[in-house]
Amino acid sequence: MSTTKQVHPHGVSLFDARPFFEKALVYGIENGILDQAKLDAIANDAPKGMVQIARYFGSEFLRPELEKAKDRIVNLVSLYLESNTGGDLRKAAESLRDHSFLSRSKGGSDMLKALIAMPQNSHFGMNEGTGFTDDQIPLLAKWTLRGLPDYQAELAKRSQVALVIDAAIWLADQLGMEVADLEEAGKDAEAVIRTALLALACKRTEMPDWIAFEKMVSGLRKKYGSPATRTKASVTVDTKLPTLVIALPAGLPAQFQDVVKTLGLSVVADLPKILDSALPARKLFDQTPAFMGRYFWLEDALSEVDHYDRAVSETWNKATGGHQDEGSLMTLFLCLAAQATPKTVLTAAGAATLLRKIKKTGLQPDLATDFIRAHAPEPHQDDYVRMWSEFIEDAQPTLLSDFDYAVNDALALLRRECNVKQ
Repeated sequence: MSTTKQVHPHGVSLFDARPFFEKALVYGIENGILDQAKLDAIANDAPKGMVQIARYFGSEFLRPELEKAKDRIVNLVSLYLESNTGGDLRKAAESLRDHSFLSRSKGGSDMLKALIAMPQNSHFGMNEGTGFTDDQIPLLAKWTLRGLPDYQAELAKRSQVALVIDAAIWLADQLGMEVADLEEAGKDAEAVIRTALLALACKRTEMPDWIAFEKMVSGLRKKYGSPATRTKASVTVDTKLPTLVIALPAGLPAQFQDVVKTLGLSVVADLPKILDSALPARKLFDQTPAFMGRYFWLEDALSEVDHYDRAVSETWNKATGGHQDEGSLMTLFLCLAAQATPKTVLTAAGAATLLRKIKKTGLQPDLATDFIRAHAPEPHQDDYVRMWSEFIEDAQPTLLSDFDYAVNDALALLRRECNVKQ
């Protein structure tokens, strides 16, 4: 209910707790704005509206429902009049004069439906954007009994949320991502904006998947991640400083600028950690509580698998030098187990050196097994592990033997099983 403070002749402040509709009605009568014909029309419309409202929210045949419907219709009209006139009683009375009572009630109802349809939070996955639905009727029932201050407070909150969402949609569009994709991804709009600002600062033209995001962070660390940039406020939203700039994008609509600037400052606050190469990107963004969900990347499992396969292939090819024969692989695996420089071929002198290292520091066969599991082509991993296990089980006693004569046996074993130049 709306309240108006009045000053009593004796100086005591009084509050007028009447509904705003009632105050506007009385004002209209007292000032000749509302004639008898209009009052009769309101008197005829009000019962019809009450029955409609009672039926909409429950039953028009129950007296308690009708009593509540009376309160609702008065509140809806009051809400519409007070909101649209700024509390001006003359304008409110003129609105009652120029329009039907039921239209003012519908106006209040439409205001509440629009409010309820607005997003409550900035998570794309929780906002369908379908407008008011029948599922929300119970919530509307509650709002029809609440006053203008509650409405205004909720409107301000939801409007800010909507602004953040719209800003994220605009920025995502600049990076080639559509609303439907954002909704499917189901992430916070703030995260989308932060990542978009980083991507634009890096001159990227597309919203990144994880692989691109990780590369972007790696590039930033190489370029800006020196101790000096991490310990002083050299990263800024101020375009005057010749450093990494988290700037407002060109063409950003004016209504989004405050929102984006605020989130840009939060990116600046995050930069010391983002630029710190001591913490791997995956651990920072996907495993650190304060950063989880704070930034956004497209989930593309196929891309990550493909990237993983390429990375595995590159590491394997580099280690093997393209050699896939058993002797070259056994040489490589034995070097790994001995924690020696990985090689696929040994000279006679290199073989002797490797044996001396093995006798001194021993063997860790699991190092070779782990390497195979991490980097060998997946279709061949089991074969390579079995081949290595059989070799090391047979060879280990000879390679680790302390007997003098065993040196010749060990060299002979290497020449027979590994790749040793004669």
